[in-house]
Amino acid sequence: MRIVSLVPHATELLFALGLGDSVVGVTHECDHPTEALDRPRVTSDRLPPGLSAAEIDAAVRERTGRGEAIYDLDVELLRELEPDLIVTQALCPVCAVSYDDVRAVAAKMDPEPRVIALDPTTFGEAVNDIRTLSDATGAKEAAFLLIASIARRVEAVRRAVEGAEPVPVAALEWLDPPFAAGHWTPQLIEMAGGIDVVGLPGERSEQVTWEQVRAAQPEVVVCMPCGYGAGRALEEAERYAGELGSLGARRVVAIDAAGTFSRPGPRLVEALELMAHILHPDRIPEAPSAPLDVEVATPR
Repeated sequence: MRIVSLVPHATELLFALGLGDSVVGVTHECDHPTEALDRPRVTSDRLPPGLSAAEIDAAVRERTGRGEAIYDLDVELLRELEPDLIVTQALCPVCAVSYDDVRAVAAKMDPEPRVIALDPTTFGEAVNDIRTLSDATGAKEAAFLLIASIARRVEAVRRAVEGAEPVPVAALEWLDPPFAAGHWTPQLIEMAGGIDVVGLPGERSEQVTWEQVRAAQPEVVVCMPCGYGAGRALEEAERYAGELGSLGARRVVAIDAAGTFSRPGPRLVEALELMAHILHPDRIPEAPSAPLDVEVATPR
């Protein structure tokens, strides 16, 4: 089977299921596992490099408001790769090439590849995507083992934080303007022994104001700019240190969102472990990746 993945979390799932050799094309954002970097890139970014967070937000709003994509699909390369299966998503217009565009291109290919969309909004749906891919590819045994491994790690976190006082958390998916993380993130916070005071489980990420976040009285603020690694997340957090300091939280941290919360793939369980470590380090002394503390000045 020849597979093209048009969304990074699908790429991660395919490799985790042992299907890496079948993946013949990926997106320009697929960087995990490292083997994915060797595959042909069938997409590119239309937004110019070097934009600030506010400029990215404005450009995305403008393009999506006009019904325009923010990514380009290399249709000729896609045809040359002759995929049997294309895996994409329709949930977020900012995260991947338009699902409708992919369907239109696939319909003109001979033979026509199967197109499936992975659109989880909750942690459970993200895990169920493993089954969806295994049904499409026949990787049933690998799917069973992967789901069992995730279940064991989730249970280990649950037992570790059981009985702990829930920590009020504000998870910010963007900082200019501020966005409260939605979808699976509030669930993971709760599973990690916290309570999300600004985001809603299973719902889209929502733009908020700094005043709204401050009124929610978070004890911990987690800066997780969508798609950014830890270094860039820290840079963004330091740029808005004044606003973050005004929230009155006892701790502000920046994390590798691209490797944890942004992608609903197999590393979501690492996101859970990381969040539990941030909220209850006495109970979860180690985490897959380290949060970066942000120095903020809290107004008196």
